[in-house]
Amino acid sequence: MAVVDTTYSLDLAFTPLSRSFLDPERPGVLRALSRVTAPYEDDGFEVHACEAVDLVHDTSVQPDLFTFGFDAADLAEHEELQLALSGIQRAGAVTDALAASIREALNGAKITSFGGRQLTVLHVADEGLIMRVGGPNGMATAKAASKGANGHTPAVSVHADQDVYGTPLVQLMAGRAPTLFRHDSPDGFNHEASLMLVNLWIPLQQITRPLVLADGRTFNRPLHQLRYGLPTQSFLDRDQDQVVNDIWTFAHHGDQRWYFRSEMDQRSAYVFNTLSTPHGSAVLPGEDLAERCYLGLEAIEAALEVGDTAAVTELVAEFADREAPESATPALLRAIKSMLVVMADAPSVVGDTQRDQEWQIRSRAARKQVLRMSLELRLVVSVRP
Repeated sequence: MAVVDTTYSLDLAFTPLSRSFLDPERPGVLRALSRVTAPYEDDGFEVHACEAVDLVHDTSVQPDLFTFGFDAADLAEHEELQLALSGIQRAGAVTDALAASIREALNGAKITSFGGRQLTVLHVADEGLIMRVGGPNGMATAKAASKGANGHTPAVSVHADQDVYGTPLVQLMAGRAPTLFRHDSPDGFNHEASLMLVNLWIPLQQITRPLVLADGRTFNRPLHQLRYGLPTQSFLDRDQDQVVNDIWTFAHHGDQRWYFRSEMDQRSAYVFNTLSTPHGSAVLPGEDLAERCYLGLEAIEAALEVGDTAAVTELVAEFADREAPESATPALLRAIKSMLVVMADAPSVVGDTQRDQEWQIRSRAARKQVLRMSLELRLVVSVRP
């Protein structure tokens, strides 16, 4: 039996401390200098290689929603939710009807985390239901700008989605959020509450661009958690006094500990603290080859459609000696090998209409499996052991 690596070096984007200053509104809190017009884009960040444990293959670590700030949860038994998620995957987008079905399926639902905690969904937030699609190695896939729930790309930088003391919670909850919700902030915490504002992050498929989450206990929050004003006009419809969303970005430190799951689908999800948990997407070893294979197959498909035999031969030859890197996760390794096999078969279908059509189906399926597709939404939950 092959030995599987359980720790990988992943590139994550952080805010440099050089781009921060003391927040005049919050003594002792650092604020990130820059604001960007698009959410969580690669603007003014620095990339660090971080060791991350693959929880699929390392079962010695069991995250916990209260201590780590995140866990995974089983969604397989929620049949109505699974039907709606399958509909989104087929459509490639979130429709109003499917969004309503998801909210209805989750309202009042009881969810069990992998660590055994019982979550009861008390409220599904009206905003924040977002579908993200991204290609391997940062490859762009969106054909249009983000609008509503659709057209979003994986979040590049490490962040947490809401400041419990900031906008819009301070307006929506009249300043009561810090006493009601469990949280860790640079200038305060609540470790007693059983009520949590959480992100439910559902992978429709994820073997590239995985979500990576940190054990919040390994962060020095006064030094490395930075307040950040995020304009939301381009993707949320809010009142004027709430258009700048107060979130957190994070600075890097070697003591921080990171975790991910190398293979997930819609039968499970991450649940993590919206107010405190550092998270972001990463690029896995081998995604550069996955990107080249994806684009190569796409080009061969186009060449076959116009009968350009020479182009097919040339494109296939470019990948003749390529091998999937052993440093890749097992799931990504299988996906790359699958694309290389499909690519090698392309010359044999030239001139045969039926086999060409069958190959095109195989090629599109092989390419699709290396796209990261995920859905996220905000829930208020009560949590008990």
